[in-house]
This record gives sequence, C-alpha cells and structure tokens, in this order.
Amino acid sequence: MSRKLRIKSLQPEEEYIYLTYSLENDKKEESRVLLENYKTLLQKALDWLWEKVKVERKEVKKGKKVFTKVKVKLPKKKKVYKILRDELEKINKLASTYVDKAINDTYSILRSWRRRAEKGQASLSKPTLRKVYVRIKSTLRKVDGESVRITVRPYEYITFSWSHTWFSRRVKGLELGEPIIKEDKVYLPFRYKLPWFTPLDFLAIDSNLYTLDAYDGEKFVTFSLKGLYSMKYGMELKRSKIQSFASKHGRKGKELMRKYSHRERNRVLDYVHKFVNKLLEMYPMTTFVVEKLNKQEMFEDANDSLSKKISKTVWRSIHRILKYKAPLYGSFVKEVNPRLTSRSCPRCGWVSRKVGRTFHCERCGFTMDRQLNASLNIYLKMCGFPHIRDIPRVWVGVIPLKGRRGNGSYSGEAQGLRIRYNFMKIQ
Repeated sequence: MSRKLRIKSLQPEEEYIYLTYSLENDKKEESRVLLENYKTLLQKALDWLWEKVKVERKEVKKGKKVFTKVKVKLPKKKKVYKILRDELEKINKLASTYVDKAINDTYSILRSWRRRAEKGQASLSKPTLRKVYVRIKSTLRKVDGESVRITVRPYEYITFSWSHTWFSRRVKGLELGEPIIKEDKVYLPFRYKLPWFTPLDFLAIDSNLYTLDAYDGEKFVTFSLKGLYSMKYGMELKRSKIQSFASKHGRKGKELMRKYSHRERNRVLDYVHKFVNKLLEMYPMTTFVVEKLNKQEMFEDANDSLSKKISKTVWRSIHRILKYKAPLYGSFVKEVNPRLTSRSCPRCGWVSRKVGRTFHCERCGFTMDRQLNASLNIYLKMCGFPHIRDIPRVWVGVIPLKGRRGNGSYSGEAQGLRIRYNFMKIQ
C-alpha cells in the first residue's frame, strides 16, 4: 500500500500549448480519395451504431406544466468495438488504423448529438455527415524537416510542406501534433512547451456591452470596445445589402456572401487578437479572471433592442483567445460565475434587488459604479473572500467612489488600435 502512495518524482508535470496554422491543400486529388473513403467508413459506423441507440421519453411535471424529458443510451464501446471493427474492415480501402479512428470519431459525433438532443437543441433523427475532415494520428504521419508525410494506404503517401510559409520561422523547433486535412485546407498544430512561471498579479474582468471593466488590486482599468462595436454595426449594414443582392443572383450572390462572411470574421478576429496582445503586454505573469457567460440565457431575459446589442458582442472570443495566449506570457485564465456580482456589496455582502447605473448599499452606504463594483466582486471571488451576508465585513482599501469620476485617472490608446483604456485609483 505504501509503495502505491509513494511520489515518483517531485518534478511538476509538463504542460503544452498548441499553435495551429493552416496552408493551402495543393494535393486535392489525393486528399479527395482519402476524404471520400474515410467518409464511407464514418457513414457505415454511424448506420451500424444507430440501430443500437435507444431513445427514452419520460413526462416530467413541474407545477401545472408537463415537459417531455429525453434520455439517450448509446451502445457501450467496449462491447461492440471488435464486432464493428470487423464490419468496417470489409469495406476499408485505407490503412487499417483509419478504422479505429473512424470508430472513435463516430462515437464523438453521437455523444455530441446526445448532449444536444437531451437539451432539446437537436432532433431525434439520425445525425447526418456533411463536410468530413480527417485528423491524422501520430502513427500515420512522419515529420521530415519542414514537411510531413501522411500514409493513405500501405506504401501510398501524401506530403505537405510548410518551408516557404509565413509561419515557418515561428514554428522552428516545435513539435508537430496531429494534422487535420480538409478539402481546401490543411491545419498543422504545433506543440509549444510552457516554461514554468508563478503568476504575480491578479486581474478581474467584468464584460459589458461597450467596455471591459477590470480591477487589479490597486486600481480600476476600463477598456473601451466601442471601436469594435462600431465596426460590427457597419458590417451589419453591408451584410444586409449583400444578402439582398445574393437573393437575386443565385450562385454569384452566394459566392459574394461567402467571401464577405470570411472578411467580416477575419476583421473581428484581427481586432480581438490585437486587443488580447495589448492586454497581455500590460499584464504579464497575471491570473486573469473572467465571467463564465451564457448568451442564450441573456437573450431570454432581454428585450429585442438589448438582444441585438448582445448579439454584436464577442466576449467568448476574447476569453477563448486570452485563454490560449496567456500561458505564453506566464499567465493563465480562470472563469467564475457572474451571478450577483454587480448587485452585491463588496464591503458587507448585502444584495440589492435592483441596480441602476450606480450601486448603493443600503446597509453600509457603500457607493460605486455598477460595472466597477462587478469587477471588484469578481476580484474578491478569485481571492477567496466570498460574501458573508450575515456578518458585516470591512474590506481594507475600498472607500466609496461615486460614479466613474475620480482623481488620479489616466487615459491612453493602444498603438495601432482604436481601443481606449482608462486607469482609475480608489481614493
């Protein structure tokens, strides 16, 4: 018993981050053969497993309303794996390892469908395969310098090279993961070993329609995203005109719509990447705490005007990009529940039923802008000081600050970006 509990090594486990880059698929004919044969394997596995899927419906009564609850049972993988593998080998025209990959991918498709079906977000009919891609396992690829050789069949290969691409210098010395092949693109994930750092600072971020309001333990920082909002509003006007044109011009209109959609997405992502880079430069080696937001719930509680504004926000994109870029700066990101952060008093824990532009505590008299108060409460959650409503708490350093105006403020503009940020100390 003591041997099992013995620590093998005091060294911490190695952690990695994956940087993915894409290049044009210049071997489309060879790739099409691989994709079509792999799609055949997936479809056969999906048809075979679908016959063994069980869907149960149960009526649940909540008050006066009756709801139908759906529960989906998938066949256990261990019991059917060998039989299914033998069935797929009969029609397999690729290397035998692709059979194992097809079974794993089919179970991933069914699990994703089950999760959405049980929530009522997907129909109970069999999921359909549309555009298929292939993730190449490490046993099917061999890296030689700045190129990768992928096995299709025994003694039949496809080779892709990134020696003359713009990212070749960035990935020099990095280890290649599992490439992903699509009809027009090939995605190459490179693994970067993270150096060990201990985050020194903390930054709590409250996400709002036009700003990101943050608190770092000493001062408030407000990042204005009105430039991004204005850009999305202008693109929405252009999109409506293009949609009107596309509805009258068939294929030509669809191609124009597809081209503009890519352009719109790239402009937004470019803005978000530059914003995150600037944020990480300002706060290296920092623990970032962001809200775990659910837009779907926000739409249910908002009117039509507010719903349109919420739909233009890119909170999740900012959080996602910040999450994978933060380790490069010795930082990491943590998500917290945003419930009651803008309506709670950070001094005594009293919760207000209704909050306007400014939060005012009726118990202790604490007054602060609602959005700044939310970032302060997120900071307290991160530091492990939960609100205790029954015991009055005085947090050292917080003195009532009315509105957003205060002494010691500083404003600046990130280079190359239309992002305004303000520093404001607590007086």
